[in-house]
Amino acid sequence: MTEYLLLFASTVLVNNFVLSRFLGLCIFFGVSKSFDASVGMGVALTAVMTIVGIINYLIYHLILVPLGVEFFTTLVFVLVVASVVQLLEVITRRYLPNLYQLWGVYLILIATNCVVLAVPLLNAANHYTFMKSIIHSIGAGAGFALALILMSSIREKLARADVPKAFQGLGIAFVTAGLLALAFLGFSGMIPME
Repeated sequence: MTEYLLLFASTVLVNNFVLSRFLGLCIFFGVSKSFDASVGMGVALTAVMTIVGIINYLIYHLILVPLGVEFFTTLVFVLVVASVVQLLEVITRRYLPNLYQLWGVYLILIATNCVVLAVPLLNAANHYTFMKSIIHSIGAGAGFALALILMSSIREKLARADVPKAFQGLGIAFVTAGLLALAFLGFSGMIPME
């Protein structure tokens, strides 16, 4: 149990995909303008990463490895990611139209987000067990959601602040992201890394 807790904590804090590995920055900067959109996108990304992690683990270990066709891993993983995101889009458009409007184009960008593909690839590369793959996938999503929510909270405060003209917009967002990344770097000595 301790091993799973450490894996989860290190994925959320130490190896945060946005603030430590700098993956998924497109959605990070695009969605973090709104707190509500960030919470929704964080939940969506966590759900997608978990589902994709489970499906890709099963495909990798039950089909690709036994057949000796591991070279198809990236192609198969991309197809699974695209399928899961398409399913999420259909469900949100039909049953949650307000959330669908809030996400806008960023919902489609989940399919091309490198974080969603990186998680199952790292699960396979690190030879994680099924349970570790699930924990790593949930941790990656939770870490991404945490980074989005923190960034959106700060950006909403900065929208009302007197920011110098040269830093307005993405300028202050990049500075803020850099400071958040430095803050998360402080966790690196506290939790064993992967």
